[in-house]
Amino acid sequence: MTIEEINQRVIEKSPVIDNISAEVGKVIVGQQYMVSRILVGLLANGHILLEGVPGLAKTLTVSTVAGTINASFHRLQFTPDLLPADLVGTLIYNQKTSEFVPKKGPVFANFILADEINRAPAKVQSALLESMQERQVSIGDTTYPLPTPFLVMATQNPLEQEGTYPLPEAQLDRFMFNILIDYPSHQEEVDIVKQTTVNRISGIKKVIDAKDIVTYQNFIRQIPVSDHVMEYAVNLVRATRPVNAECPDFIKTWVSWGAGPRASQYLIIAAKTRAALEGRPTPSIDDVKQVAHIVLRHRILVSFAAEAEGLDTNKIITKLLETIK
Repeated sequence: MTIEEINQRVIEKSPVIDNISAEVGKVIVGQQYMVSRILVGLLANGHILLEGVPGLAKTLTVSTVAGTINASFHRLQFTPDLLPADLVGTLIYNQKTSEFVPKKGPVFANFILADEINRAPAKVQSALLESMQERQVSIGDTTYPLPTPFLVMATQNPLEQEGTYPLPEAQLDRFMFNILIDYPSHQEEVDIVKQTTVNRISGIKKVIDAKDIVTYQNFIRQIPVSDHVMEYAVNLVRATRPVNAECPDFIKTWVSWGAGPRASQYLIIAAKTRAALEGRPTPSIDDVKQVAHIVLRHRILVSFAAEAEGLDTNKIITKLLETIK
């Protein structure tokens, strides 16, 4: 596919994305950063972890985005007493045939909202891990493929730690993005109060089919990337590893464990998607920088020295972006 053909297809796809954003805007006030990153993750075929304090419309935003797509959607409220069978399904004994038949669970949907995912115990985490990585589920001795597209959008509350099960690093690495949600601005909060304290009906229309999402996801993979952009993404990820002799000195002091190769892959795919959403046929280094925080944030383990100085991964990534040329 030539650059001209890619550019034409980008132009053709743009109205669909604008329609999704317009429909979401009927319900969600502000939070443009969250909405735009969710759309990038959706079209890049990557799972998303939303993190923020209660009341910031994380769950509402995800369900609203899913409501604009003609596809199956299930919301799962994760609790400490949840069992793997509650997620993936189980075998049911059929008295007529004297056989065990599979009863598929709610994970068999195109879009899954895993609400408060860090409240689920380890067994449920492992069951969801297979679903996210392999796009398949094992029930008994049989493996069943999940529908296409399949996307997990999870939320977690960073404040309430009692009764929670912190996500293991292996699970976190399966999420393409870790998006931190901040409080709205003063004017946005005024608009939220105005819109939600009156009787107002905002019907959400389905503006795209699931198969069109898959088509767009496949199209993203065909977008070319310049060698210097690819080199920058790889150099940025490698610079997060303290075992790398070429990493900056502050990384060796502040970081215990850096990002793996999956981070390099996600940086490029996210940069491609961001460029396509903005009507450009190929990504630039700036596209990589714009998605660096949400791709790397949950893949870098800070050291005790960094914590003692009050540093978190966001500050370290910002300094790294200023350092890597």
